[in-house]
Amino acid sequence: MMKFLIDFLGCKVNNYECECVSNDLIKKGYSPVKNKEKPDVIIINTCAVTETSSTKSKKMIRHYRFKYHNAIIVVMGCDAQNEPDYMSQELKIDILIGTANRSKIYDFIEQFKTYKEKIVDIGDPIKDKKYEPINLSGFLFNTRAYVKIQDGCDNYCTYCLIPYVRGRSRSRKPDEIYEEINKLVENGYKEIVLTGIDMCSYGEDFTEKMSFSDLLEQILIRNPKLYRLRISSIEESQIDTKFLDILGKYPNVADHLHIPLQSGSATILKKMNRKYDLVSYKQKIKKIREIRPDIAITTDVIVGFPGETDDDFEETIKFCKQIKFSKVHVFPYSDRRGTIASKIEPKVDPYYKKARVLRLLTLSNDLENSYEKRFLDKKIDFLFENYDEKKKSYRGHSSNYLEIYYKSDENLTNQVKKVEYVK
Repeated sequence: MMKFLIDFLGCKVNNYECECVSNDLIKKGYSPVKNKEKPDVIIINTCAVTETSSTKSKKMIRHYRFKYHNAIIVVMGCDAQNEPDYMSQELKIDILIGTANRSKIYDFIEQFKTYKEKIVDIGDPIKDKKYEPINLSGFLFNTRAYVKIQDGCDNYCTYCLIPYVRGRSRSRKPDEIYEEINKLVENGYKEIVLTGIDMCSYGEDFTEKMSFSDLLEQILIRNPKLYRLRISSIEESQIDTKFLDILGKYPNVADHLHIPLQSGSATILKKMNRKYDLVSYKQKIKKIREIRPDIAITTDVIVGFPGETDDDFEETIKFCKQIKFSKVHVFPYSDRRGTIASKIEPKVDPYYKKARVLRLLTLSNDLENSYEKRFLDKKIDFLFENYDEKKKSYRGHSSNYLEIYYKSDENLTNQVKKVEYVK
């Protein structure tokens, strides 16, 4: 029996795609490695969202090739799509695909076993107008399940490489989504996480338009037994009246929203080609908190975008304080070759960029501590995901994404228990 190992970097979409490939290989007789077993096949899903993630992707490939030099190495994902020539010629890869053809991985492996010849099949995501149908019925190692509803992006933010390597926005058929979620709920999953590259564009490519809020409502109506539905990320533009109504009507929508900001400076937002303004952003947050006062709202901020002045950064600091995010994910800007931002001058000096990153991280830590203090010593429902051997405790998350480690003699994996929140 062929043993396989799958690893990935990057987003929840990459995680989902790995699980789909795992499911497919298991159905066809392969087995995931256990303990210290040596894999016959290693599949790596790469990331290219930043220069750092691209570097880490290549490092991961080299690591596995060195450690398991006899294994068949399969590489897919955004970095493979972005640099196929380098990947094929400089790295010892046996099978190279990009951001499509994941459903063909089993066939490619069988072909390589027979002919021992390198396979390179990089499609053109820009021309691909259909969502690639890959499905799953369960996750190998998680108690929460990700469900991918969409791929690609049409926004073309000036700093972002993703539209070029993932292609245009393509929505998954709603019936496929309903069926997959139904199977996952039947298999005992209590939390479903909706994910995609640009979920706010869901349904715009359908002949009969369907919004993300429409899809969200139908999922909730069709799955009344679902304990928790979490949204991995949502753009400000997608927070419409219907979405706000859903937040008020369905308590099983997680009390946590991740709403990317990227900058608190109107000048920088315009240079980034972000399609919202700060006034609208602030108003949407206000409306959300009127419905869900205790909701956790997290965000992404890019620091050191070309042309960002001290005043621009101070505006970002001020805005984050005003919104009172529960956490800020901070990303130092890095040039991605081929993007508009890579040609914008002047670049921010690395010294100042690093100083700004550290300052925003400090603010994020303060905001996170302030938010968590509101819930200390209060009894909260936690969904426990796994047992941590080092801490001899079960690890779980609340609806608003508070994390807890809790000692118990009973098996709490995939169970909900009301416990006192402590850090």
